[in-house]
Amino acid sequence: MATATEKLSTLQPAVAGLNEISENEKSGFINLVSRYLSGEAQHVEWSKIQTPTDEVVVPYDTLAPTPDDDSEVKNLLDKLAVLKLNGGLGTTMGCTGPKSVIEVRDGLTFLDLIVIQIENLNSKYGSNVPLLLMNSFNTHDDTQKIIEKYQNSNIEIHTFNQSQYPRLVVEDFVPLPSKGRTDKDGWYPPGHGDVFPSLSNSGKLDALLSQGKEYVFVANSDNLGAIVDLKILHHLIQNKNEYCMEVTPKTLADVKGGTLISYEERVQLLEIAQVEDEHVNEFKSIEKFKIFNTNNLWVNLNAVKRLVEADALKMEIIPNPKEVDGIKVLQLETAAGAAIRFFDKAIGINVPRSRFLPVKATSDLLLVQSDLYTLENGFVIRNKARTNPENPSIELGPEFKKVSNFLGRFKSIPSIVELDTLKVAGDVWFGAGVILKGKVSIVAKPDVKLEVPDGAVIADKEINGPEDL
Repeated sequence: MATATEKLSTLQPAVAGLNEISENEKSGFINLVSRYLSGEAQHVEWSKIQTPTDEVVVPYDTLAPTPDDDSEVKNLLDKLAVLKLNGGLGTTMGCTGPKSVIEVRDGLTFLDLIVIQIENLNSKYGSNVPLLLMNSFNTHDDTQKIIEKYQNSNIEIHTFNQSQYPRLVVEDFVPLPSKGRTDKDGWYPPGHGDVFPSLSNSGKLDALLSQGKEYVFVANSDNLGAIVDLKILHHLIQNKNEYCMEVTPKTLADVKGGTLISYEERVQLLEIAQVEDEHVNEFKSIEKFKIFNTNNLWVNLNAVKRLVEADALKMEIIPNPKEVDGIKVLQLETAAGAAIRFFDKAIGINVPRSRFLPVKATSDLLLVQSDLYTLENGFVIRNKARTNPENPSIELGPEFKKVSNFLGRFKSIPSIVELDTLKVAGDVWFGAGVILKGKVSIVAKPDVKLEVPDGAVIADKEINGPEDL
């Protein structure tokens, strides 16, 4: 078995010979691999974990109101840039291009909504909030074509690519492209923790600082709740916080999101991967760990510059094993939220759940396309007629997984304002104007085509065949 030193000495010349990537990418990759091989996994001592106080995780309701004066608001906005993480493909939903171009509502895509929101801000206050899109090599070409349609908008739109790193062959620790796999399968984007060095390497960081920008609001492009919040921006500028993570109350469904803790007098993100087996159930409990990371992040640009130049952002490494044509490979990734512990005066803000509305699957698309929401000025607004603060729980079978199949099976999206839970599986088709209430299960028997008629009202019912309708 080769030692860490031997692995690195084999890897370095192989990486040096990869002509497809820049010197910055090569050194960033070698740096990441050497950290991984040194086994510098950050060990969290369970007994030292403390629940953050309200000074560290600030309740949203305690934030000072936004200034009334439009010129003061313009001053705030002139210090802001918005950055959307746009590296993901819509493959899990059966789409081929960037996920941000999936139509969400009223014929508008994620990207359309983002642009409309910032256009409205810039128009209303006479500000110049630019939009940056961090693409991956998977989404770059398509995104460049798509953003041409916004060239007459009142927003500066900038794109830059996150790093392109070679997948590592587990067997001999050689980059996959060195073995002739120079197509896209030989490479990977190393997670959104790469946003900070990539912002710097692309020259965009210095460009923003030269325009007087002080903060960047970073969010996933598929989170419809991640809109510019003036109260948060105002609070950060007043208190000179270098980093702010938006967190929100956890439900039983939110196992994946990390939580904020106070640890050795710093605030930091605790992910499930860092938790030893004996504490996993405690970590998942809503009683002890009540909040989770939405990945809406507000970061001071001068602090980013300082920390990137000092090579101080050593976030926890997430090993992601994959397989390419039967070859076992390894991807080493990092997450932007884990950077919180390196910034001074870092805080969390406990925001309303409405700021976390991600669309990860067609079940989420059903929610946002339904009468549970309306669209106003690019913002997805929740219907006040729904009295339950939580959204319905929706489980759709594999027949609905791809967006095209999902859309084909609904003449129109059902009314779900009074729905609690919905399970749909099998060969099910929905007519127009269907209303679902309470707990509904529609699971077609094998080889049965189940058509829910136009205008059907289904309340607290289990349906398995046409005779149940």
